[in-house]
Amino acid sequence: MPFHDVLVEQTKREQEALLEIPFVRSALAGEISLDAYVAFLTQAYHHVRHTVPLMMATGSRLPQRHAWLLDPICAYVQEERGHDEWILEDIRACGADPGAVRGGTPDLACELLVAYAYDVVQRRGPLGFFGMVHVLEGTSVRAASQAADRLQARLGLGASAFTYLRSHGELDREHVGFFAALMDRIEEPSDQRWLLHCARRFFRLYGDVFRGLPLVLAGEDR
Repeated sequence: MPFHDVLVEQTKREQEALLEIPFVRSALAGEISLDAYVAFLTQAYHHVRHTVPLMMATGSRLPQRHAWLLDPICAYVQEERGHDEWILEDIRACGADPGAVRGGTPDLACELLVAYAYDVVQRRGPLGFFGMVHVLEGTSVRAASQAADRLQARLGLGASAFTYLRSHGELDREHVGFFAALMDRIEEPSDQRWLLHCARRFFRLYGDVFRGLPLVLAGEDR
């Protein structure tokens, strides 16, 4: 079986657990309040702003046998640049203060997610960063566009408040095929085990971000 298929199959339980978190279920149904949506965007900003630095750190630490990943990482960097600014503009379109978000600090769960990613890349084995890519992009394809459509209808906001969700839903749909082709070139069993380990950890840590968000339903914060 191609390794990407193994990665998907062996983390299926973790992905389903993520999608069953009450905040995620409510967001996918378009039921969360504006305040809850802004809370989600706030934490998204605090981890997305690290995506490019983490990719660059990954590329700089790859062993020679994984040097073939450098060009794909460079392509990812170009694709991901500026996405944190998209989130700030979405926050502005929601009527919240992007400056306060930029100057603020992440919740503990988000801080731990980012810290683990840096630990993986800098200390334990940079290939594990692709476990985070699997979690974030695979989840976006399933959830982002659906959540954006339903939340826009429920909250009555303009399209400019959903740039991040909609763009990631479409971009990550393209990225998954590219990512799958890369993962299918990972053939060393120890590398595969490390990637699976990291993906499972990232699913739990990313899920904790949602578990910590305020689940306020539309109409409850008025």
